[in-house]
Amino acid sequence: MTKETKQTFIKGAMILLAAGIINRLLGFVPRIALPRIIGAEGVGIYQLSYPFLTVMLTIITGGIPLAVAKWIAEADSEGDSARVKYIFRTAMGLVAVLGVLMTGVMLLGAKWITTHILPDARVYQTFLVMTPMLMIIGISSVYRGYFQGKQNMIPTAVSQIVETVLRIIASLSFAYLFLPYGLEWAAAGAMLGAVVGEIGGFAVLLWKYYRDKYLNKKDSSLTPDQDSSKNFPVLRKLLTLSIPVTGSRMIGSFSYLLESILTARSLAAAGIATGIATAQYGALQGMIVPLLLLPTALTYSLAVSLVPSLSEAAARGDHSLIHKRLHQSMRLALVSGAPFVVVMSLFAEPICRLLYAHAEIAPMLQLIAPVGIFIYLQAPLQAALQALNKPGTALINTLIGAIVKLFLIVKLASDPDFGIYGALIAINVNIVLVTVLHGISVLRFIGFHMKFADFIKVGAAMVIMGAAAQFTMNRNPLPAEWINLILASAASTLVYLMLMVVMKIIDRHDLKRIPVFGGWFK
Repeated sequence: MTKETKQTFIKGAMILLAAGIINRLLGFVPRIALPRIIGAEGVGIYQLSYPFLTVMLTIITGGIPLAVAKWIAEADSEGDSARVKYIFRTAMGLVAVLGVLMTGVMLLGAKWITTHILPDARVYQTFLVMTPMLMIIGISSVYRGYFQGKQNMIPTAVSQIVETVLRIIASLSFAYLFLPYGLEWAAAGAMLGAVVGEIGGFAVLLWKYYRDKYLNKKDSSLTPDQDSSKNFPVLRKLLTLSIPVTGSRMIGSFSYLLESILTARSLAAAGIATGIATAQYGALQGMIVPLLLLPTALTYSLAVSLVPSLSEAAARGDHSLIHKRLHQSMRLALVSGAPFVVVMSLFAEPICRLLYAHAEIAPMLQLIAPVGIFIYLQAPLQAALQALNKPGTALINTLIGAIVKLFLIVKLASDPDFGIYGALIAINVNIVLVTVLHGISVLRFIGFHMKFADFIKVGAAMVIMGAAAQFTMNRNPLPAEWINLILASAASTLVYLMLMVVMKIIDRHDLKRIPVFGGWFK
């Protein structure tokens, strides 16, 4: 890979951010259309299959892409291209073996798993259809780790966009075509569209990898491979980092799986019928949570770019750069996530009615929106722990949060007075607890913490933004509600950004980094 393709930390993050924003916006097409085609209950059947898929993918990939990105970044900084190849091939072999084993487990155990483990047996068809994604996503993750280690975020960004576009077209088409055969087949059709999308994203990564490989062979001026005597511990090094990260993600994945099972069973204990419980879970995971995760387009891009950047800085012992990168990431996550929290909290009812035609789920969004800030701060903190060789600490923090969440789900969701809102309260507590524990861990290891004044300034700006948004919405200056909602959101966000500049949370140097528009501020 030529040096021209390597990006700086901020540029790499911005490339992934642009792709993430496009994906989030495009991703809402099926989020909006799918409930209108197959209903909340159909979405629930579709969503119930994902937690088990997540567990299987965690076993296959886990921390391997992160380990690949970290070790390739270090080897590449030393100019050791032989070790880069060895790391890539070792990781690919490991993922392929695990992928074959887990695919076999899913195919052979599909009937038993959907009947005895998952809370709704109608998920069987969807479960079978999603099985090919194990190998596709597993292999794709190694390619993404490779490109991220090279600090070239373009292949990851392009593959994500291609995957999203193909998934939208295929999911909606197959769901509509399969609907006459029943809700379970319509949900399976939507999942088949997800498989088509993953194939498209994988094809992009494969093409980019072999194209770069061909170009590098033609470029005889590249640095020749160095002696690779250090290659023998590669598998051990990969496992040393990936196993704790896999453990941490496995806790999250099992927590997600148990959350879906325990939520359904707790709602049944509260006297709610299976079909209604599936519809409520579908509304929570298929409609409300995706709205909350919209700003994670930024936090994901920051986390992905942060790992190789911090790894390089840590390898050089550059503590000032580590603090600088962390501060940039945390400040961007805080500043960009806050306006979403305000809009979702104030306008939950019109958002849910206009997007999903289900105004009755708005209280869910109002309850979970305020903890969004903690979600947005969590990703950079977790990435920092992993990049600083502290994945075991992230694992323990995640485990504590998962135990508390599952206990509260059983306790609260089974109470008829709480129902699905008991599960929401448990999720909120988990988000806040894990983020706080990550923040304490980072403070303990490297002495980094956000400036308290920044939180005060952002909080004050959120209050003023909320007042401006409510004032604009109440005046109803335009005839259509959706136009008034966009106007109120846009006008109040502009007020918020002006306050950020006045309070010096954002400066001209930050604005210069914005793609396309940054040139205006030079």
